[in-house]
Amino acid sequence: MIQAAASRGIIEPMTHGLHTGASAIPLAVARERYESFKARGLSLDLTRGKPASAQLALSAGLVTSVGAADTTAEGKVDIRNYGGLQGLVEARRLFEGLMGAPADQIVIGNNSSLALMHDTVVYALLKGTTAGGPWAAQDGVTFLCPVPGYDRHFTICETYGIRMVPVPLHDDGPDMDEVERLVAGDASIKGIWTVPKYSNPTGAVYSDAVVERLASMQTAAPDFRIFWDNAYSVHHLTETPVEIADILEACARHGHPDRAFVFASTSKITLAGAGLALFASSPANVKWLLARMTARTIGPDKINQLRHVRFLRNAAGIGDLMARHRTIIAPKFQAVLDTFAAELDGVAGVRWTRPKGGYFITLDVPEGTARQVVALAKAAGIALTPAGSTHPYGKDPDDRVIRIAPTFPELAEVVTAAEGVAVCVRLASAERG
Repeated sequence: MIQAAASRGIIEPMTHGLHTGASAIPLAVARERYESFKARGLSLDLTRGKPASAQLALSAGLVTSVGAADTTAEGKVDIRNYGGLQGLVEARRLFEGLMGAPADQIVIGNNSSLALMHDTVVYALLKGTTAGGPWAAQDGVTFLCPVPGYDRHFTICETYGIRMVPVPLHDDGPDMDEVERLVAGDASIKGIWTVPKYSNPTGAVYSDAVVERLASMQTAAPDFRIFWDNAYSVHHLTETPVEIADILEACARHGHPDRAFVFASTSKITLAGAGLALFASSPANVKWLLARMTARTIGPDKINQLRHVRFLRNAAGIGDLMARHRTIIAPKFQAVLDTFAAELDGVAGVRWTRPKGGYFITLDVPEGTARQVVALAKAAGIALTPAGSTHPYGKDPDDRVIRIAPTFPELAEVVTAAEGVAVCVRLASAERG
């Protein structure tokens, strides 16, 4: 599972570290070190993948990129007025490369791609899709959830009573033997959540073979949909960007043009609270979504769309901006990795990912100790994402996965927090024996 993806240069294998020297320590020593760290009275936050203030400052020019007199977009569209449900054509054209679709197959909303994901699920539940009636009128709805995965995807399902079935996420994508087996035999399975590039939280990247299988597989439900959350499409941590296969092209080629809903946003490109949400799919699905949206809104914020066009300019402009993001956050990731290597190498049952992009590192701790580690960290002034959040219903059956989000704190704080997490892991491991 790990070696196959590593050989493609996409994600390095989960490892016990790069250095030797760390090993099991006596329980008394582990407790003493923990109490010493706790006495520092820290308050550090590694809970969510938020951009740091320095990253947000990179897009300060976005706010002033459209002046008071700059009110007309392409086609003589007055950006101050109602309308333009699909989004400005020049804005849609700007994101063709990022979305893998032509401008007429892209819809631009306001700042949250999560809102678009939520709405497409609700529309399908209440109104059905292009291939069938309302999901809610059928005998139960099920989604497949690759794990470890993204907690907010799971929250949508749990909120609307959608049954979630976890499937293993490998370093090259979900376990496709299991996915194919499940979707072929159960018509209640209507969707699968995916984060195909620099996945949240492991950094996994879907291989071309996995994309082909997702696009071509036979499903018992004719209205099955792939929710393709490509949130980290341009969020590289190295100078060698990783590319993935085009899911829309693959689905169309295999005779399932309406199968994939593609989502992204500029929330971690420009300003997190003032970005753009992006949707791409087949022409039929775009028509379907716009028809549903007419009851919800008269149109998006076109001023902000034009701001992004003026500020980002083109694909090269997006790439240049993301390279500056990388100079800020890549050292933070490296700091965590170096600290884990120095502190946790040789500790039984401990391993971590070395992602090539995205916003997270996954730390696996000895089975049955993740909740304890998170509780110890909280008591020591380090806030971590709750253990279990990487799995449906908040239940990690092995209680071992912890998501590390190093982007938001300052670099020095990241180093301190990583040390503190390692101290907590060592204490939990020593107490476990």
